[in-house]
Amino acid sequence: MHSVTPDALPADALSRAVIEIEKHVSSAGWDQPAQLFALVPTAELLAAEPQLAAELGAADATQPLTPVAQGELPGGVDDSNLADVLARIEWPDGVSGCALAVERIVLPAAVEAGLASAETDAELARMAGSDPRRHEVRMVAAVLREGDRFGAVRLRAHDEDNAVLTGEDLVPTLCQVLSLTFEPSEASGGDRAAGPVNGTSDDGVWGDDEENRS
Repeated sequence: MHSVTPDALPADALSRAVIEIEKHVSSAGWDQPAQLFALVPTAELLAAEPQLAAELGAADATQPLTPVAQGELPGGVDDSNLADVLARIEWPDGVSGCALAVERIVLPAAVEAGLASAETDAELARMAGSDPRRHEVRMVAAVLREGDRFGAVRLRAHDEDNAVLTGEDLVPTLCQVLSLTFEPSEASGGDRAAGPVNGTSDDGVWGDDEENRS
């Protein structure tokens, strides 16, 4: 497959993919590990893997981008090592973008400043987890190879589809680290690994939970 330029994709292709991923991940509930997806042009995916048409279904086959679930990220995706982990990933040319879904605890800025006294990550997590002003959120960030970005945020306290926040600048930090996966490999010293991005991988298009796809 060849990569697709933004001009070949609808203007809302990335936002539609983010909303689709957010709904899919949310259908499995909370307390999930981070999940990484490759975003592949649906037309090219079906041309290369025509047998996937039945798996995708008529509705999903009309989506400009198809999310392809990837395996577990090496080393985990804690805030302290997220950028390093993602910087080691290099996508094949057929991948137009990628997306990451993570759950986090969000605190007001003033509260976060007060947590600076924590000496260990465990202590920091304990202090943040017990603060009554905390919010548990799920964030989905996505980027295209050419630079487009989009994100979605769902609060656990307002766990309804119509309460999900979306926008181009909603999760800028996550989008920034995701963009590292499309940087030239020389920037990371050549030590990068390409994931199994195809429709027939062990995980399938949506991983082990295809029946929950929205």
